Amino acid sequence: MRDEVRATPERVKATMAMARTTGLVWELTGSGVSAVVRAQLAGGQNPSLIYRIHAKNTPDKVALVHRDRALTFAEVDARIDRLAHGLVSRGIGRKKSLILMMKNGIEMVELGVAAARVGAAAVSISWRSTPAELAYLANHSGARGVVCDPELYPVVVAASKDLSPDLLDNVFVRAERVLGARELDELYSARPGAAFTAEGGSDDDAAVVIYTSGTTGKPKGAVRKFPRDTMPAAFRFISQTPMRCDDVHLVTCPLYHSTAFGFLTLSHVLSNTVVLMDEFKPDLFVDLVDRHRVTTTALVPTMLHRVLSLPRDVVDRHELRSLRAIFSGGAPLPGPLALDFMDRFGDVVWNFYGATETGLVTLASPRDLRHAPGTIGRAIPGNEIALLGDDGAPVADGSVGELYVKNKLLVAGYHRDDDATRSSMKDGFFSVGDLARKDAQGRYFIEGRKRDMIISGGVNVYPAEVEGVLESHPDIAEVAVVGAPDVEWGERVRAFVVARPGAVLEEGALKVWVRERLAGPKVPRDFVVLDALPRNPTGKVLKRELRAL
Repeated sequence: MRDEVRATPERVKATMAMARTTGLVWELTGSGVSAVVRAQLAGGQNPSLIYRIHAKNTPDKVALVHRDRALTFAEVDARIDRLAHGLVSRGIGRKKSLILMMKNGIEMVELGVAAARVGAAAVSISWRSTPAELAYLANHSGARGVVCDPELYPVVVAASKDLSPDLLDNVFVRAERVLGARELDELYSARPGAAFTAEGGSDDDAAVVIYTSGTTGKPKGAVRKFPRDTMPAAFRFISQTPMRCDDVHLVTCPLYHSTAFGFLTLSHVLSNTVVLMDEFKPDLFVDLVDRHRVTTTALVPTMLHRVLSLPRDVVDRHELRSLRAIFSGGAPLPGPLALDFMDRFGDVVWNFYGATETGLVTLASPRDLRHAPGTIGRAIPGNEIALLGDDGAPVADGSVGELYVKNKLLVAGYHRDDDATRSSMKDGFFSVGDLARKDAQGRYFIEGRKRDMIISGGVNVYPAEVEGVLESHPDIAEVAVVGAPDVEWGERVRAFVVARPGAVLEEGALKVWVRERLAGPKVPRDFVVLDALPRNPTGKVLKRELRAL
């Protein structure tokens, strides 16, 4: 109780700062203030309260747009209530889990919020999942149901022999009637007589279980709960950005990815209109920005590259000056890419670092990216960062250490994986295995993954350093560096490169070019030219596939 009292002034301060900088304070109505007060008095932090509050404050404002559909906050909140009753009627309530295997759409957003409203865990997984992957994730999460798109139902059927009877009794398909499955409209058909509240209060139970991308093995389920500091942390981040309460946000990444759902939620905190893309396509991106006068969006770096690669006449046909902030994350943002993009589209790129397990940790403004290309910026208030060496001691500025984060939003742990949780924690700090350094100005730079570090002849080689040099080569579009077994050196540096259109890459010339810029052990022994780097659906390079080549 004493800690709660001490934390209250800081929470109020964060709330007021955000309300002032975004203009939200001027949008509050009497009904909105009453809804906020009721939520605060109840001690609620459930994310579904965002929709309850805005349904009272700005009921007629458009909340979600997908293709030719648009729903207001009042409509979305009412649909969430019906879904909440529908889920409970099917036995999916407190401390239960629901698999969402869907492409982006309004229903996916509403289902995730409805699960939170009843104290359940929404488990969003890739719509590209195979039957084996679906079975593993469903069983590992203990899911009691699954909602999928009609074209994905065959995946559920193929996995059915390995799925529980409880889950198979709760298979719902969106939009179409499919033999053997229930229609999603069945969940929407519930008609609550009063506003829904989870039985007994759901703040301690509601969660989102986000499975890590699994680029090196079985994915781990990070359990994201919603403690009392959830909203103040969101407010502190928003206050560091150009986000405003009259923004239009475009969701480009899959909603099963934490970046997409995170920025959607931040935008809805501000009662912004959110436009959903089914799947990212660069030409559709510029069309939607123009059509909806989009002001903010979040892209992974490979998407920035694809937009930058659009023919100039395609871009020039669209009005893009409404864009004020493009948040880049999910993978390292090469310095040259950020500079090239801003030279073309203006200083609108904000680079952030965060993880499913840690939340948002650092933020780099366009000014930071101009002065220190490649930086992930400085710590966002509320985060404490430690860079630790192999001996567990802090490293000096400029030296590389494993990046540990401490904040009040660290995940509750990995679902059913206590060993992984313990190995990631150190004195209240959490690490996802990233290596970083800090400069004298307090800016951080990611140097790679601890498991990706190359030790060649006893020398530590950080792939990010080599990749950064190669990314500045005028004929290289993309690059990834890995370690390859070597009898003499233990490991040798191998670079996989993708040429820019019309360019020809020659190994000998590349070695000479790199040797002028890096010490001998860091110069790649091998260069492999590819048409494209293998990536997972969220844009991360699959280095395990490169190591197998």
